[in-house]
Amino acid sequence: MARIPNVLSTAAPAALTAASGLVGGYGVARWTGRRELGGAVLAVTGAGAAAQWHRSSGAATAAALTGLYVAAFGGSHPLAKRIGAWPSVLAVTGVVAAASTAASVLGSRRS
Repeated sequence: MARIPNVLSTAAPAALTAASGLVGGYGVARWTGRRELGGAVLAVTGAGAAAQWHRSSGAATAAALTGLYVAAFGGSHPLAKRIGAWPSVLAVTGVVAAASTAASVLGSRRS
């Protein structure tokens, strides 16, 4: 019987790190009233996710996903004016987490 790899176990850490950065960064900024603290959370977890992406999928994928992470942060601001702050943060977080998971799954299938 063929063994089916558990791709979610390798994909989840980077996706969860990125999601934690986007949601946690906004939450910290909102609840403390200090945007720079939220930015620090966003930056530190973004760097951690980038390192995980680099290890699991290579430099090109890590660069693309890091760019998406930064674009999601920037894009959440105009989106928030249309749908609200928390829905916007959750929407862009879902996109980044899905892309991270997809990249990890595709990377593990190539190996």
